[in-house]
Amino acid sequence: MDIILVPGFWLDASSWSDVTPPLTAAGHRIHPLTLPGLEAVDAPRAGIGLRTHIDAVVSVVDAVEGPVVLVGHSGGGAIIHGVADARPERTARAIFVDSGPLGEGGVINDELPVEGDGIPLPPWELFDEEDLVDLDEDLRADFRRRAIPQPQGVASEPQELGNERRYNVPATIIACEFPSAQLQEWVAQGHPYVAELSRMKDVEYVDLPTGHWPQFTRPQELAEVILAAVDGPRPAGG
Repeated sequence: MDIILVPGFWLDASSWSDVTPPLTAAGHRIHPLTLPGLEAVDAPRAGIGLRTHIDAVVSVVDAVEGPVVLVGHSGGGAIIHGVADARPERTARAIFVDSGPLGEGGVINDELPVEGDGIPLPPWELFDEEDLVDLDEDLRADFRRRAIPQPQGVASEPQELGNERRYNVPATIIACEFPSAQLQEWVAQGHPYVAELSRMKDVEYVDLPTGHWPQFTRPQELAEVILAAVDGPRPAGG
């Protein structure tokens, strides 16, 4: 299976480096992506929006044969949902890593502090405590060293969707900061935060308790959860 890995804000393809070896060892073809505007700290970011990133991932889907699995971390969840909307017939599963689908007209986060055309990684004090669970000082230093300003248009451009076949794409929600039971309770209550998720017809929930960046704090476990979503549960000792 071709597995396309879409990073969240401030991250490039290398952010998946501790997750990819088990996926490759299992026989999958792995495509960790560096999206437009995130090639380097000094890369141009003007005019890059959410649709730019969705189209970039769609081009990767179109370049491979057969079905794909889309994995999106954080803001990458909005991107892979846009890709599933554009290519539902090619998407075997959408895996949302501490994320979820962003509905029509929604924005990822238009409250982050902007500098020019980009959004630098904010000070840790601006994040919630739940975000930073297990992200120790060494991991924080490594994250800040590798962080690339996010194109501000990706955070603020409204999602545009048009194909209700996206609701038929099987989805896996990997819940990290908050237990999946809470998400399912919100769905049952009709909470607007999960309105798009509630419309999806085939959703499985998996708990991976840690902070917002499991690819750094629990990469092996994240790889195992992704493999289980793609291949089904693996036999004990296998």
